[in-house]
Amino acid sequence: MVKIRLARRGRKKLAMYDVVVADARAPRDGRFIEKIGTYNPLTNPASIDLNDEKAFKWLMNGAQPSDTVKAMLSYRGIMLKKHLQIGVIKGALTQEQADAKLAEWLKSKEVKIESKRDQLSQSKDAQAKARKAAETKIKEARAEAIRKKAQVAEAAAAAQPAAEAAPAETEAPAAESTEQA
Repeated sequence: MVKIRLARRGRKKLAMYDVVVADARAPRDGRFIEKIGTYNPLTNPASIDLNDEKAFKWLMNGAQPSDTVKAMLSYRGIMLKKHLQIGVIKGALTQEQADAKLAEWLKSKEVKIESKRDQLSQSKDAQAKARKAAETKIKEARAEAIRKKAQVAEAAAAAQPAAEAAPAETEAPAAESTEQA
């Protein structure tokens, strides 16, 4: 039996996968018949680079996709294309109708993907602005604390000469009082 499945590559915690057509008895990362694409789950949204024609050809020849690959093929519209092609073979629709339905679905899917990308970039920009505003607030608070500290030191420096002059004046009358006595 032939399966369409993922073969892992990449280093620890940075996995990338090859989408391969392999014999079901072959090991996960072992021998395969054909590589039809790559999958990177670490990007948002996940990057799926598939040769749609090869994947469709293998599906029509009876290759069974794994659960994850089946979800990826559905996401890309290849499973819908297979479903429509089977309808054409059975005579339920014409090839033109099937192509029109697939094109309409792909167009709506592309709009959804673009809206998600836009939403992610807007949220990323909003988070960056919020971080910058918080950093500015902390910077202003630090500047205010430094300014207050400088004012306190200035006031203490101004009070110190006045304090030195005041004891001298208080000592002088005390000295006079002892001389008079």
